[in-house]
Amino acid sequence: MADTNRGRLAIVVGGGPAPGINGVISSVTIEAIRRGLEVIGVRGGFSHLVTGDTSKAQVLGANDVGPWYIRGGSLLGTSRVNPAKDPAHMQNVLDAFTKLNVKYLVTIGGDDTAFSGSQVYERAGGAIRVAHVPKTIDNDLPLPPGIPTFGFETARHYGVQLARSLHEDARTTNRWYIVVSMGRAAGHLALGIGKAAAATLTLIREEFRGKGLTLDGLCDLIIGSMAKRKVEGKSYGLVILAEGLIESIGEQGLVEAIGEANMHAYGKIEKDPHGHLRLGEIEFGRMVRERLSKRMEPLGLKTTMIDKDLGYELRCADPIPFDAEYTRDLGYGAVKFLLSDEASKYGAIVSVVGGKLVPLRFQDMIVPATKRMQTRDVDVNSVTYECARQYMTRLEKEDFTSPDRLAMLATAVKLTPDEFRGRFEPLV
Repeated sequence: MADTNRGRLAIVVGGGPAPGINGVISSVTIEAIRRGLEVIGVRGGFSHLVTGDTSKAQVLGANDVGPWYIRGGSLLGTSRVNPAKDPAHMQNVLDAFTKLNVKYLVTIGGDDTAFSGSQVYERAGGAIRVAHVPKTIDNDLPLPPGIPTFGFETARHYGVQLARSLHEDARTTNRWYIVVSMGRAAGHLALGIGKAAAATLTLIREEFRGKGLTLDGLCDLIIGSMAKRKVEGKSYGLVILAEGLIESIGEQGLVEAIGEANMHAYGKIEKDPHGHLRLGEIEFGRMVRERLSKRMEPLGLKTTMIDKDLGYELRCADPIPFDAEYTRDLGYGAVKFLLSDEASKYGAIVSVVGGKLVPLRFQDMIVPATKRMQTRDVDVNSVTYECARQYMTRLEKEDFTSPDRLAMLATAVKLTPDEFRGRFEPLV
């Protein structure tokens, strides 16, 4: 690895995959080389660097990255290893970068990788300039209003295609689909898919902030939708659930509903290196479906239900034109920032607003107490969410103010109007 006159830039990818990673790698590499830098890509995120291993660093040329520009996945792989958890690991990372003569670093990832990048900048005392490119299909990082994280639009695009197909299958075969969408902290992806696919019902955790949610309450919201559809003469539907609803219910809430002895049937409750519940380890869709069946039986609701998880199919998809163009801007912007005077003063998260590069200082974006960025929630008071609600089929206050309407809904589930009101009105 021969030195160049301006030094060496390293690229590290962290967290889960998202469409467009290769677009960032490609544009960073090409622009950095054009500006006289040597570029190295580190395979496996921080997983090898935390041990001081530099053998996974490889020189990247334009020909190495060019063909990957519109491809999904990550040519450098990725890892959730968090070097910031252990001072010794972070020192090994810094020693590895010193050995590699790295003067510039581009990290690609979510909030945990952003914090890792910020710690490299801080611990290196400015000797390594750092730019972070925000990535997640969840769209939950606090970028300026209206600015998505790269990968979100592609994930939503393919998620909508799959959801529309399931919706048509539901109509054709008279069944209900319970689809769990990725979105640990926020429901942007679930809502985006549900709204564009005309889902019967979409539920996200933001709706229940400060209200509390139980597994039985969640099931009854779906049953209420089923009852309303039955009154309308429809025996099918598509429900989209954000996986973050698991955390809204909580570990204890799941145990109380299912029973500790039965939890193993739905997977293990484990946490990742960043302290998050491993939601992918819990078969939430099956849990909801089976709980629904038990609660529906006394109500005379009989229907075929199928649960589907939606997320891993979306993370390594080829980026749609929006993300292909967007990641080129972000990669170019990352290099432009690193070679600017501002990069000598602070490390930053790269954003492009109104066609202009807007570096967001690490210290302004990362909450010291949590060591993560503040989550960008779905604004349930916005007109976009209001619109989504209006096109769902779900119980509303008006269903309980009309005696005739209430009677029809109660009859659909073999309850008296008073019984129906007592069970379902508190959920509205």
